[in-house]
Parts: sequence; C-alpha cells; structure tokens
Amino acid sequence: MRFLTTWLLAAPRQDAWDVLADILRWPEWWHGMESAVELAGGDHTRVGSRYRVRWRGRLAYPVSFDFEVCEVAEPLAMRGRAAGGLVGMGLWRLFEQDGVTAVLYEWQVRPGPPWMRLATTLAPGALRRNHDWVMRQGGQGLARRLSCDLLAVG
Repeated sequence: MRFLTTWLLAAPRQDAWDVLADILRWPEWWHGMESAVELAGGDHTRVGSRYRVRWRGRLAYPVSFDFEVCEVAEPLAMRGRAAGGLVGMGLWRLFEQDGVTAVLYEWQVRPGPPWMRLATTLAPGALRRNHDWVMRQGGQGLARRLSCDLLAVG
C-alpha cells in the first residue's frame, strides 16, 4: 500500500525538523503512538538508529514494528525502513516558503503478519481510513507542539 500525507504548518522548517527527528518523544504529542523504544543509536546524524514503535489507531488492534533510519539530510529529508508488523519504506520531506513548512510523508508498506495481509485484502478502505486518522492526529499534535497553526492536512 502507498500513502502520501502532507501537513502545512505556520512554522519554520528547522523547528518542525527538530520535533520530527526526536522520535522517542513522538508519543508525547502524537495521539495514536503508544510507544517508541530505541534499539540502536546510529551515528551522529541518526543513520543506523533503530526503533520499535507501537501505534493504535481507530481499529481494534495495535500495530508494532521496528524501523531503521537509513538516510538523513537535515532539515530536508529522513528515510527509514520498517520490518515486523509493517514492512516497507517511509520518507519524510520538509519544504519551507514564506514561513510555511510543508511536511510530506510517503509510506510504502505491506502488512507483515498473515492475518494483517488478509485484513488488507478484505478491508483496504478501513486500513486507509485508519492511516489517515493517525496522520491527522500527527499533524494536529505537531502543530500543538510547535505552538503554530496547522494550515492543512492532506
């Protein structure tokens, strides 16, 4: 499955980057993220760092997976690889113009466990709606964390 989310924030790119790059603190502001645990620290840019995260959206079951930061170009982009409950790649990209930051997240994943693959086949719309809800929560939480307006979520 492929997802693309955009948040438009009335905040500087570096401020948004600083909050997004601090993955261990996401549960403090991102409703739906239950936990984030660091498994490996990586280098000074966080490349090679690994995390175990657990999400609970609007569906009845939580999703846990590990991800590794593969590439960092501060404050422009961060790419990671997921394994476990979800398998695939995620890419954060940040753009700024006239005091507005666009945060784009591209998520190309497939369910890992057989039961999740079956659920995706039987109810792909429910999974997409759940993802959209989680990402909406993230945009709203990031705006609150930055004390700025969330101008759009798409």
